[in-house]
Amino acid sequence: MSTSSIEPSTAVAPAATVRIIASPQSWVEGEAVRQLEAVARLPGMRLAVGLPDLHPGKGAPVGAAFESEGFLYPYLVGSDIGCGMGLWDVDLPVRKAKAERWAGKLDLEGPWEGDAEAFLAGHGGKATGFEAALGTVGGGNHFAEVQRVETVHDARVFEALGLREERLLLLVHSGSRGLGEAILRTHVDRHAAGGLAAQTEEARAYLERHDGAVTWARANRALVAERALQGIGATGRRVLDVCHNSVTARHAEGRVAWLHRKGAAPWDEGPVVIPGSRGALSYLVLPVGTGEHSAHSLAHGAGRKWTRTAARERLKERFTAESLTRTVFKSHVICEDRDLLFEEAPPAYKAIDRVVTDLVEAGLVRVVATLAPVLTYKTRGRTAE
Repeated sequence: MSTSSIEPSTAVAPAATVRIIASPQSWVEGEAVRQLEAVARLPGMRLAVGLPDLHPGKGAPVGAAFESEGFLYPYLVGSDIGCGMGLWDVDLPVRKAKAERWAGKLDLEGPWEGDAEAFLAGHGGKATGFEAALGTVGGGNHFAEVQRVETVHDARVFEALGLREERLLLLVHSGSRGLGEAILRTHVDRHAAGGLAAQTEEARAYLERHDGAVTWARANRALVAERALQGIGATGRRVLDVCHNSVTARHAEGRVAWLHRKGAAPWDEGPVVIPGSRGALSYLVLPVGTGEHSAHSLAHGAGRKWTRTAARERLKERFTAESLTRTVFKSHVICEDRDLLFEEAPPAYKAIDRVVTDLVEAGLVRVVATLAPVLTYKTRGRTAE
């Protein structure tokens, strides 16, 4: 996949409004700000918002939302179209958790023997040719995590979601796997990081493929959850599922704007889980206010503090691989890819409590509950393609 940076031409309109929602206590890398400002100068761009988890990406920042008129930009959505977070209420009490036993046997990468086409149809999707990867977590920062409730901060909202403090939860972070990458590659091969005029046939064709990938990704999270729940001998109920890599149309005052989210959770779809690293709490939050200041978007996680290369180099001097399979919460981590184990270690990420505090202080969310890891599944080392 090309990693061309988004660099505006010298003939574009004045830059869009740029906002960074982060307190003075939050560190934001200068390169991430430069990328945000570069996107703001693209044709048709009206608003570029950096959220508290803002960090540099491959040419465009992650942890950001962008609103444009007249043009849409597939490169800003990225290759993992439809990536998001799904939360399941698990029918097992915390006291029956068997993290060590589960860690020894849970496998979400072996071939799934079910009918992929029928499963996708049942979730509103259709086969795409990438079904060998259906039901797998994927690489990078994706995961499936069994969690317990640490603290309930808003009992009314917590109970309205049908949640109980004594029960386990399952959080799944995954996307469209190779499908989204193939869609972006088709665009990049022709346009590099350039955009599409919104009313063209090419834009409509991209949006149709994009929407299919969003549906595929949601179905994938459902199947990952089904496999994980079966692996721990439980059943579950999906509480929420939100996408943080997408482009959607927003209609207001007779105009159509295109809202691009790259690593940005939706403010306007109800409760959201914002996870920390595998060694930190996750936050279940309820959006509040109007959302206009943040482009109707929220942080999607802690955000990287170090690049993957830097994390490997720094942490291999401080930790053994074995030590990274346990956390300060005494939770277990399944990650049999040694490099990934270091790249995704907790110190490589920003502090999630600071990220969420910034959102609270900006009047964007109210904390409903904090969730602690019990068992985090990353990979058995043979990720499906």
